Amino acid sequence: MFQVQCLKSTTNKATEFYSKYSIGPFIKGQSTTIGNALRRVLLSNLPGLAITGVRISGIDHEFSTIPNVKEDVIDILLNLKQIILKGDITEPTLARLKVKESGIIVASEIELPSNITLVDPRQYIASLTKKGNLEMEILIVRGQDYFTSEKLDSKIPERFLAVDAVFMPVTKVNFFVETSRSSLSFELESLILEIWTNGSITPDEALTSSSEILENTFGLLKVTNKLSTPSTSIDSTVQEEKTEYLETIFIEELELSVRAYNCLKRANVHTLSDLLQYSAEDLLEFKNFGRKSADEVCENLKTRFDLDLQK
Repeated sequence: MFQVQCLKSTTNKATEFYSKYSIGPFIKGQSTTIGNALRRVLLSNLPGLAITGVRISGIDHEFSTIPNVKEDVIDILLNLKQIILKGDITEPTLARLKVKESGIIVASEIELPSNITLVDPRQYIASLTKKGNLEMEILIVRGQDYFTSEKLDSKIPERFLAVDAVFMPVTKVNFFVETSRSSLSFELESLILEIWTNGSITPDEALTSSSEILENTFGLLKVTNKLSTPSTSIDSTVQEEKTEYLETIFIEELELSVRAYNCLKRANVHTLSDLLQYSAEDLLEFKNFGRKSADEVCENLKTRFDLDLQK
């Protein structure tokens, strides 16, 4: 049985948490395997919130300038990208910013829903050089990994400008292996793991969540040696495990347009397992769900997971 020990934990600022762990003992070779798996999950599979789009009153494209605002639109989009959020949302959410007085505009002036908070309320957005009017609608989404604005252009509402979305709560992971000898004179290893987060979660929470993801993933790898088991029983077991797996994949992974995503959510379709209960024709019965949205769901489901809806 191995142990996890926190060797060091610091908070350099609101957006930079750090912890160092010793995990072990492992037999020779296991530490690197586990370290690589944890690193990949920590950096790519943990969910977070990010701003994916913004609609600025009177602005149609990112190369515009705003009267009485020091920054141009591109600079404002880059500043919005730096805002770190935390909270519990299941569907895209709108926040608003409305400023008329001259001065520095920071993240704390954004009107956020009660279930979303700022990690650093002092994050700079822009400056009004004199009395004017700066109004924005800001789209906040829950997701994983990182998406450039080019990939998000087709997934945000009309007249919104896409913002590079950094969903990853873990900013950096490093690990190395230390060896020692047991009382029986064979080599043992300890995995030394370092985790940096952006403040939306702690390194402890990140390590716990990533471990649960790996546990659930490897829990599906079950091999049976009962060669005499009837094929129908094997098929049933495989189907059950496939269903359990699909229940862990949320429809956010399909990267659907906001319209299609919202329609599915309103119909209580949250996972691929939920979605596969319907045919394309069934989806058309959902409120505001058109043929174009149904085609998009079918295409993304096939492209990303090689799955088809019911016939």
